[in-house]
Amino acid sequence: MFEFLDRADAGRRLGQRLAGLRGRDVVVLGLPRGGVPVAFEVAKALDAPLDVIMVRKLGVPFQPEVAMGAIGEGGARVLDERVLSLARVTEEDLAAVEKNERQVLEDRTARYRQGRPPTDLRGRTAVVVDDGIATGSTARVACHIARQLGAARVVLAVPVAPARAIPSLKEADDVVCLATPRNFQAVGYYYYDFSATEDDEVVRLLNDAERRLRLIRETAAEEGILQGEGAEEEVEIPAGAVRLPGNLYRPPGCEGMVIFAHGSGSSRHSPRNRFVASVLHDAGLGTLLIDLLTPAEEVDRSNVFDIALLARRLGSATRWVESRQDGWRGRIGYFGASTGAGAALWAAAELDANIAAVVSRGGRPDLAGARLAAVRAPTLLIVGGADPQVLALNREAQSLMRATTRLEIVPGATHLFEEPGTLAKAAELAAGWFSQYLLPSRETNVAREVQR
Repeated sequence: MFEFLDRADAGRRLGQRLAGLRGRDVVVLGLPRGGVPVAFEVAKALDAPLDVIMVRKLGVPFQPEVAMGAIGEGGARVLDERVLSLARVTEEDLAAVEKNERQVLEDRTARYRQGRPPTDLRGRTAVVVDDGIATGSTARVACHIARQLGAARVVLAVPVAPARAIPSLKEADDVVCLATPRNFQAVGYYYYDFSATEDDEVVRLLNDAERRLRLIRETAAEEGILQGEGAEEEVEIPAGAVRLPGNLYRPPGCEGMVIFAHGSGSSRHSPRNRFVASVLHDAGLGTLLIDLLTPAEEVDRSNVFDIALLARRLGSATRWVESRQDGWRGRIGYFGASTGAGAALWAAAELDANIAAVVSRGGRPDLAGARLAAVRAPTLLIVGGADPQVLALNREAQSLMRATTRLEIVPGATHLFEEPGTLAKAAELAAGWFSQYLLPSRETNVAREVQR
């Protein structure tokens, strides 16, 4: 029975398991070639930079698929003495295999990096990712290399590995593995699609990952905003049997507070969410960025689409804000992205909800279903012009809503608003909408303009 559809599916699921590492100065290191598609999805889930960690397996001369060790950058080498002994590999055979593999390693390093230096690992958490482990030789040398390059903590993350191999992986501080079968077959046995990963795909994924982070940073720089900075307060919000971590920002004289309901694969540490929050701060709005699921709950993919659960958690966060002991009585709005938009509208439709405005960015309002007609809060739907499927779903949802609703299309934007200037445009639209409905002084000014 297959555990994973393909490497991308395995990476997304692995990213969910590693959600607790978001915002902790992480670098994701993929083992070429098959580990890079997995690592790409992990880096995307953690909003972390992606790089390769160059390692080559040393295969037994007459049976190359069997590893007798591995080599890496900087002259690192790990040997499996048991395999060497059983296969009766001579020093000459070992030297010949290593010479060939080191040449391949050096050539691929130049091809993959394309002149870019390795990502600086000093003092950071290195997450070493492969598509699976058989003997563990390659993984061990990769962890050893990451440590040599200055990583303060090394986490080895793989979709599948034999149960007997896990205790031997002592080079990592932590090992995260989704499936550990006792009767282990080959790694490819656990994938429906285990097609070979080509060098061109590795280069493309590395370039895409670099471009993705660069565009987010450039967008923030254009606005003159440093992400993640500000007078924030770490909070914990009770929600039934769990406590949800959050980041609360409330400027002096704050009249309006926006609670973020992020979508699948994102978190309160997401650079996109924090960028939008920064723009709202400039408009005089407070924000509460909160994770609606615990790391353990995020492992179960079905929870991400449990809109009723997410909406209940959002309601708990709203009541927490309303009952703050310092007597704050401002207006509250919801900002939802992806599945979080469905949860925001679901929560806003509750009879006792006192939500002044809702904004959805690249959201799935359709997931609120029949609740859409009960939403009373003015709602802004922001969708990328290059995201046709989600655009169609938003238009359908808009037709079902009775509240004041506006659909804004950002030209050229795809689902994540990664294109230059598109996230800034979405944040500007959100700030304008919330300012109109959450800030009484701004509302008065608008009324005066209308009277004129």
